[in-house]
Amino acid sequence: MLVNNAGATRGGNFFELPDEAFVDGFALKYFAAVRLSRLFWPLLKATHGSIINIIGAAARTPGPDFLIGGSVNAAFANFAKGLATIGNRDDVNVNVIHPGMVETDRVVTLFQQFAKANNTTPEEARKSNLAKSGARRIAQPEDIAELTLFLARPQARHIQGAAIMIDGGTTTGLY
Repeated sequence: MLVNNAGATRGGNFFELPDEAFVDGFALKYFAAVRLSRLFWPLLKATHGSIINIIGAAARTPGPDFLIGGSVNAAFANFAKGLATIGNRDDVNVNVIHPGMVETDRVVTLFQQFAKANNTTPEEARKSNLAKSGARRIAQPEDIAELTLFLARPQARHIQGAAIMIDGGTTTGLY
């Protein structure tokens, strides 16, 4: 099993974000997943393994304060869907998990960035996010881990090319 899970793309005011922040975001998350998938593909093919890409809800719900993350996530989701087609040929499962907010140090950093961009406090940004999203709570890392483990089990072999949201039902739309 290969789990591609990297974050830390910057949030903030689009007009204040340098080009390097976009380059760094793609290097960290997108290109790292491309390179690792290519590197481990022969082993995954030989063992009928799985790639689980933990990407993020911003792939489907772009926002003005998270343009780098949303752009990287959308490109990564597109890459994963195409890779799943190769996986059908080579018997490698490729799936995506799109978590919403998860209680991590990363979320604390995002709330700080959003607060700075909107001239507020991190706690106000957190409360605003929960109220705006309608979520009952922020997800826990265990919520994501359980699905990741399930997708790597033999019982999930027919789940291929799927993108599963874990966001407490906050993403609007059908897909």
